[in-house]
Amino acid sequence: MTLQQLLYFVAVADVRSFTRAADVSGVAQPTLSRALRTLETELGAPLFDRGATVTLTPAGEAVLPLARRMLADADTARSTVAEIAGVRRGRVRIGATPSLCIGVLADVLRVFHQQHPGIHVELTEAGSQPLVDGLVRGSLDIALVIVPPDGVDPALHTAPLLRERLSVASPSSRRPLATRGSITVGELARHHLVMPARGYDLREVTLRAYAAAGVEPRIAVEGAQMDAVLRLVEAGTGMAVVPDLVFAGRPRLRRTVLNPALYRTVAVARRTDIAPPPAVIAFADTLVGHLADDPVQSAGDVQVLHRRRTGRELLG
Repeated sequence: MTLQQLLYFVAVADVRSFTRAADVSGVAQPTLSRALRTLETELGAPLFDRGATVTLTPAGEAVLPLARRMLADADTARSTVAEIAGVRRGRVRIGATPSLCIGVLADVLRVFHQQHPGIHVELTEAGSQPLVDGLVRGSLDIALVIVPPDGVDPALHTAPLLRERLSVASPSSRRPLATRGSITVGELARHHLVMPARGYDLREVTLRAYAAAGVEPRIAVEGAQMDAVLRLVEAGTGMAVVPDLVFAGRPRLRRTVLNPALYRTVAVARRTDIAPPPAVIAFADTLVGHLADDPVQSAGDVQVLHRRRTGRELLG
């Protein structure tokens, strides 16, 4: 007994015609008829009454639900194997802002590669808006983005991950910016700034904070990526408003809290109209496991917003 024979049997049982069943199955009628004759011989009983109208015999009625179940089990087995194979091999295209690449993804991708060495990872480091554009265009599978005040593109499914504070970075080799441990934007305006490139939410958040305080920024260098921003600050070129995540492991940087505090929300995003493939779900599983251990909180005021049990739940 073969699955192909069972497929032909169920097709004839559904349409009650050998000719139409052959058409549905995409085979010649003699091929289908021979396969069913062989099946009947193996089972030791006819499955059809081949009169003017094709009907099932009592043996056929008994076999039909078993055949449907066997075919369904075969489909489940194929799907399961395909999913396992997909996790062992494949590609996942991940996007993240530079600060999240530094503060979150470095450890996540290390563990993910250890768990799934056969999956090829393509990482895009950019500002949130270019990442959103990449998701919408289909050039990215998943991205960690910053949620703007007016929300994310409705074509995307988003799940909040982190709430992190933005603080002022200055060289630890120089005297503190403020003796009381915090600084206002008005006070920060007396110092030179290192400003990220256009398209990064940090730039927009910083400019909005300056505008709300009624002061103008004194920009020393602008257009830098995050790693360059931090290195320029360490070298004493200027100060920068950065997420608390980036201070971990950087003893040459001093963190000064802004007053009033500035926060931003990090979310994982994907397209709503495309089901995440197994490799993307596997990456989300690794990300969830990383956040469940809360290593990011040691960097400062960083809060894990949701503790989902699996990557599939995270992706919705």
